[in-house]
Amino acid sequence: MQVVALLFLVVVCVLAEEKYTTKYDNVDVDSILASDRLLKNYVNCLLDKGSCTPDGKELKEHLPDALASDCSKCSEKQKRGSEKVIRFLVNKKPETWEDLKKKYDPTGQYTIKYQEDAKKQGLNV
Repeated sequence: MQVVALLFLVVVCVLAEEKYTTKYDNVDVDSILASDRLLKNYVNCLLDKGSCTPDGKELKEHLPDALASDCSKCSEKQKRGSEKVIRFLVNKKPETWEDLKKKYDPTGQYTIKYQEDAKKQGLNV
């Protein structure tokens, strides 16, 4: 019986680790995108040019894995937020988008990997 309980605990722990934390899912992405100051702070965090808020630090920590894994550990809200941010950066802040691509996609592998999905969403990445 103890073995079954231990196995159950291990499975629960593994399943819990398969998703990113949702504790920052209520961050108002729209207000960040509407504020040049806030957006710049997040971008500077991601580019190692400034300090990070706790949610910025979490994003910076998980961004490489999210790119590599097709955001498989993201919640639906995180996926929608990511799409909104990408759309905004591509359309409204192309220089910022290019800076982030240089850091997180220096070889262009993710641009190629996600190009078809981006086209379906009307994005030219």
